Amino acid sequence: MTVIIGCGNLLRKDDGAGPILIRKLWDMGVPPHVRLADGGTAGMDVVFQIGDAKHLIIVDACTTGGEPGTVYEVPGEEVETIPLENINLHDFRWDHAIAMGKWLLKQKFPEKVTVYLIEAGDLSYGTGLTPQVEASVDKLAKKLLEKVTGEEIEVSNN
Repeated sequence: MTVIIGCGNLLRKDDGAGPILIRKLWDMGVPPHVRLADGGTAGMDVVFQIGDAKHLIIVDACTTGGEPGTVYEVPGEEVETIPLENINLHDFRWDHAIAMGKWLLKQKFPEKVTVYLIEAGDLSYGTGLTPQVEASVDKLAKKLLEKVTGEEIEVSNN
């Protein structure tokens, strides 16, 4: 089972990249061995979505100062062991969820974790993605669908 979780806030423009990607994948159709989840902004919800995943994929927006729309692929090992001391539920993010899941699920934790971060250009209040981020979300959705189906996907721009 592959679980793809999109995290972010749909009311903060580019921060909605993760949930919007999940909606695109849903519309494109995923095979039965793939579960999609909108992780929203509640990191603890991400822990509960990991479930029986063999491969966990997290998608979220980030702000590193890079070019808006840049996609970064982060191996799960880089975030699986972050410290969990002094974390409260208001500060609990997807990276904490991965670390908590690794501790909680032990040998049932996914064999592979991949995180995709999309550089945001605009995090102001409002809906909709900037053109650069939307283009990156479209490309990443296609890439992920190809990964989970094992075949090249053609997507029309209707």
